[in-house]
Amino acid sequence: MTIGTMLNQSIILTLLGMCVVFGFLIILIGAMNVLRLVVHALKLDKETPKSDSAAAPAQNTDQNAVVAAIATALHQKN
Repeated sequence: MTIGTMLNQSIILTLLGMCVVFGFLIILIGAMNVLRLVVHALKLDKETPKSDSAAAPAQNTDQNAVVAAIATALHQKN
């Protein structure tokens, strides 16, 4: 097998592989668009309102006080 034949086969194989990947990407994009339409048609894309009871304690914490408490604990430890 000559170098020219091997280069020719490698170019063909490279192009074939690129076409397979490109074709799969087109199929994947099409499937995602169909899924988007199905989800929208079944009205599954509406978000439910979340309760703020779990997030309220996290917002009320004073971060400066937490940092000061950690700094005091480290200072007392040393």
